[in-house]
Amino acid sequence: MTEEIYNMSRKELDRLSIIQRVDRKELSQEAAAKMMSRSARQVRRLLDRYKEYGEQGLISKHRGKPSNNRLPDVLRQQIAEIVSEHYADFGPTLAQEKLLERHDIKLSVETLRQIMTQVGLWKPKRKRQPAVHQLRERRPCRGELIQIDGSPHAWFEDRGPRCTLIVFIDDATGELMGSEFWPQETTQAYMSVLQGYLSRDGRPVSFYSDKHSIFRINTETADGHTMTQFGRVLDTLNIEAIHASTPQAKGRVERMNKTLQDRLIKEMRLEGIDNIAQANPFLPIFMADFNKRFAKPARLQVDAHRQVQETKAELDLILSRHHLRVISKSLEVRFENAVYQLQKPDHKYRWAKQTATVCKHYDGRVSIQVENEVIPYKTYHLGEAPRPTDNEKTINHRVDQAIQKQKTSKPAKDNPWRNFKFGSATQERAEVT
Repeated sequence: MTEEIYNMSRKELDRLSIIQRVDRKELSQEAAAKMMSRSARQVRRLLDRYKEYGEQGLISKHRGKPSNNRLPDVLRQQIAEIVSEHYADFGPTLAQEKLLERHDIKLSVETLRQIMTQVGLWKPKRKRQPAVHQLRERRPCRGELIQIDGSPHAWFEDRGPRCTLIVFIDDATGELMGSEFWPQETTQAYMSVLQGYLSRDGRPVSFYSDKHSIFRINTETADGHTMTQFGRVLDTLNIEAIHASTPQAKGRVERMNKTLQDRLIKEMRLEGIDNIAQANPFLPIFMADFNKRFAKPARLQVDAHRQVQETKAELDLILSRHHLRVISKSLEVRFENAVYQLQKPDHKYRWAKQTATVCKHYDGRVSIQVENEVIPYKTYHLGEAPRPTDNEKTINHRVDQAIQKQKTSKPAKDNPWRNFKFGSATQERAEVT
């Protein structure tokens, strides 16, 4: 007696065990139907097939047969010939579009990819091993970690130009902490959002950003600086700067950008907003409604924000762009084609050859700090000669010199100049000759 071997899937084996129990009266048809997620009528059909054909009766009859949706071999051969002749160097997606446009042949991209692979026109790419990104638990307190990012997008759709939305989001609550529209993602944009955020909530513990050149200098510069303007501000305010190596690491703000690209765009469309000047006043209204709907309570009801210790004037200086310049002997500082002559009279000699900090405010103002003190100055643009700086040590000497030059003196009576007669020297030289 020969034994027959049947190939059955795991699902079919499970179905066989259930039908056998029904056949042995150990299980009712209704219970078997619930276990297999089928109707009682289908269970009776399977039971009849089992009784007539045995285990083989429960094997799918479609196994080994071509799909009903399979393209005819003649059509597959025709497609292969067309692609080989006209679109040999095309990818499957573009070739599928051209087959529909030019030859009225409709098929899926995947089917065409299989046909091109069979005839050697397409080499399947090796699948990259997916990266593993473990889930990170939210921070327990509001204000411990603020994720920041810029999202360039067509925020006004076809009604206005593309721009960038700067987004600050709290990691613990998912709350929008600050946002502004700017033409581009720049240091000034982040400074502006940071200034508003500090005035409303105070200083957070840390900021979480990517490795954009706004936040970090990835290669040391020629002058040895390794801190950007934004990094300097965070360091001055005692805010920790953390840089993510991958977009997935700061996924919360990335997902927020995707959400805003859907909800915020539609809200602005309904409001008829089509430019940055209209959008920025609308953002606080949108943020308040968004946070009310979607912000989650933190695990610990402790706000980690700290009070800003600097005054408004000091904060204004911190949030400007800082540049270091050396003070000349004449107490001049050169910056951007202009000469700034320091006017404070005290300690002038001590300032010569020292380093001054030129603070360029984003509204165009310039402040100069020496030893953490803002110094008044006069401005001379390039081409103008600055007046020399006088002090009590040099001015007296110059006055004495001027007096000596202006003195008139008469020669003595026996001075040879009084006895000199014009023409006599010439006459004597002629006689000697």
